[in-house]
Amino acid sequence: MAIQPLPTKRPAAATAGPASAKGEVRPERRRASTPGAFTTRALDAAERRLEREVAVHHPQQDLAPIGAAYRFAREAHQSQHRASGEPYITHPLAVAQILAEMGLDAVAVQAALLHDIPEDTDFSVADVEERFGAEVGRLVDGVTKLSRFGSARTHEEQAAENIRKMFLAMAEDIRVVLIKLADRLHNMRTLTALPLEKQLRIAKQTAEIYAPLAERLGIWQIKWELEDLSFKVLQPETFASLTAQLETHRRQRELLVQRSMHVLGEALAAAGVKAELSGRPKHIASIYKKMQRKNATLSEIYDIHAVRVLVDELKDCYAALGVVHSLWRPIPGQFDDYIAMPKNNYYQSLHTAVVGLEGKPLEVQIRTHEMHQVSEIGIAAHWRYKDGPGGRSDRTYDAKLAWVRQLMDWQRDVSDATEFVEGVKLDVFQDQVFVFTPKGAVKDLPAGATPIDFAYRIHTDVGHACIGAKVNNRLVPLDYKLQNGDIVEIVTTKAAHGPSRDWMDKVRTNHAKEKIRQWFKRQERDENIVHGRESLDRELRRLARTSLEKLGQDKLIEMAEAYRYPTLDDFYAAVGYGAVSTQQVVMRLGVADDANQAVLPQLAPPPPARTGGVRVNGVGDLMVRFTKCCNPIPGDPIVGFVTRGRGVTVHSRTCPTIVNEREVSRLIEVDWETEAQQTYPIAIRLEAYDRPGLLSDISNVVAGDHINIIAANVTVHADHRATIQATLQVTSVSQLARVMARLDQLRDVYSVQRDLN
Repeated sequence: MAIQPLPTKRPAAATAGPASAKGEVRPERRRASTPGAFTTRALDAAERRLEREVAVHHPQQDLAPIGAAYRFAREAHQSQHRASGEPYITHPLAVAQILAEMGLDAVAVQAALLHDIPEDTDFSVADVEERFGAEVGRLVDGVTKLSRFGSARTHEEQAAENIRKMFLAMAEDIRVVLIKLADRLHNMRTLTALPLEKQLRIAKQTAEIYAPLAERLGIWQIKWELEDLSFKVLQPETFASLTAQLETHRRQRELLVQRSMHVLGEALAAAGVKAELSGRPKHIASIYKKMQRKNATLSEIYDIHAVRVLVDELKDCYAALGVVHSLWRPIPGQFDDYIAMPKNNYYQSLHTAVVGLEGKPLEVQIRTHEMHQVSEIGIAAHWRYKDGPGGRSDRTYDAKLAWVRQLMDWQRDVSDATEFVEGVKLDVFQDQVFVFTPKGAVKDLPAGATPIDFAYRIHTDVGHACIGAKVNNRLVPLDYKLQNGDIVEIVTTKAAHGPSRDWMDKVRTNHAKEKIRQWFKRQERDENIVHGRESLDRELRRLARTSLEKLGQDKLIEMAEAYRYPTLDDFYAAVGYGAVSTQQVVMRLGVADDANQAVLPQLAPPPPARTGGVRVNGVGDLMVRFTKCCNPIPGDPIVGFVTRGRGVTVHSRTCPTIVNEREVSRLIEVDWETEAQQTYPIAIRLEAYDRPGLLSDISNVVAGDHINIIAANVTVHADHRATIQATLQVTSVSQLARVMARLDQLRDVYSVQRDLN
């Protein structure tokens, strides 16, 4: 049976209660002065609708336990009401309905009805387990938040602990997180009853954790709605503006999509391809993200006009694609085959963009009916189509959740819950790249990952023994950024080796960072103390022209206590083995900010150079022109060509003019511009031993961080030492610290400091 979309509206009366100190939406414990809009008859009717929905997907299911769970939850919550005054039972009923529409089993639906009982009533998890069995009790316990009187001391730490507990329970039974996602979805739908401050906090957490989690699990219909609801709260003016723009031309857009479907439908039928066509719904948050990413206006976004094609078999997907491309001209660089190379959440579909009717761009998605159903509910399809947790699909199911197991392995090494949550955001919820082992096994890593990350993903011992890497059978540096489709081979040594300290700046995943930290932590304590003290002193001198000695013992001890280290030596040792970042310490001490006060506010940043949507890396204001030979558009891979007297021309990387160009030295890296950031001119002073290529190396490091050099002066002394004074345009002190650290690692460079004079 085709999956019905989740309802996007709920009765206005079912409004979320105020948020507790734990950061979650909570009921307001008070008796209503009136019975409210929800009568007993209306609530019982909602419960019967719930049972009917479960029966649609599980015809043989005994529905009596669901009715019992509803009656128990209603009795337990009878004195509680939401902020609007409606009975609190409306919330667990709505959560259970969302899960039923996704096709989850009766056990999950019971747990959804009972999920708030241990927190908000006098009944415990044990009471739930006694009445409804161990499986329901385990799910309810997994969703239940930790006590406020746990180890966490702040609101943020408590929220982080609760998220970590959810992930731990999720590793045992994925239904825990599905209940939590449904809970958060209904709370976001009914968020308006809360004070604005709480709305903002909950929406921010939803955008950072729950929407990406839904995407990672492949539950797109929840992901999109959570993103839109969060966007509406966090950026109300932008949301309203985009909504108004879309609404202005809605009728014309719908007519164009209908006409496109008619033309395409006839062409598919003529080709013998049986297909079901529909207009694809628009999601405001995803449109906005695409506009930001491509620096484009609303009219330049291809999927404003979009058609979805559903076919019966895999071969029909590619047959339909051929029909689409024969009917309309494809837009270069806008085709993605997620069937041959599924996304990390096992989403499968063909995506293409074409120049459709009236010359308007049209996005077409092509997939089978089964792919579409899985794309809507993701991992929840395990219960829809298979035999449940113990069924024949366990091998496939476990493969889909391999990243959860890896996450749990890593979390055992992390004592701080806040660090764990930040690691989840970085390692799991960012864009992914897919690379291969020499034997063909696929590994997914966050975008920007390096061979070192890959080595530690294989095994900790492989990471520790790594001395080099080959990508596509060619040696690459260890800080090489892995690309989709790379075949990676790690070169190891049997001799005692271990990681290098500078690997902390090369790795992208928190898993690899933690393994490297542990290795250094096991080394000699005295060595770590000395290294930590020297590193911190060097960073203070570099960023703030001060030192440990000038700061004084009292301030340093206070900083050690802030990081929860009992002694200063423990603190230095933590810096030494990488548990504490020197840049973070300098920022937290405030000395870098003090130094900035003398520089940043007094110099207004120059207006950002606009070059028609293209940025020339590492170079200031240059004339940029687009060529007519290949007509690159935002999103295409591009390259610049330095002309004689006419600035830089921009070509597609596949343009024959560029492919056949003999003067490769005149090619230059360019990027599509993103939203302009405010920049500040900061002076630095670099001391080095003079050698050929020194200035070139410095320029490459600076350009690699997308920083412009707006002034430079070089003095070569009689003893062959060179002093280079340069002014860089940076967006933040952290960006400055990063580029200075990289400059300090260059050969023959022995000092890099802020030039505050």
